[in-house]
Amino acid sequence: MRTALTPDFYQLFAVLLVVAVAVLFIVAAVAESLYERLLSQWSPHRAPSVGTVPNVPDKGRTASPVRRTPVPR
Repeated sequence: MRTALTPDFYQLFAVLLVVAVAVLFIVAAVAESLYERLLSQWSPHRAPSVGTVPNVPDKGRTASPVRRTPVPR
C-alpha cells in the first residue's frame, strides 16, 4: 500500500525544518559564546615575561645561530 503525501505534510515538514535549523543556530551561538567566555577566564590578557619565552631578545641580543656541519651528498 502506498500512501500519498498531502500538501499539509509538506507544509508541516517545511515549518519543522526551518524551526530545527533556527534552534540549531541559536544553540550553536550560545555554546560558542559560553566557550569564548570560558577561554577568556582561563587565559590571562598579559604578555609573558622575557625569561619564560625562549629566543626572545634579552638586552638587545638574540640567541646565537646553531652551527651545523655540512653533510656530503
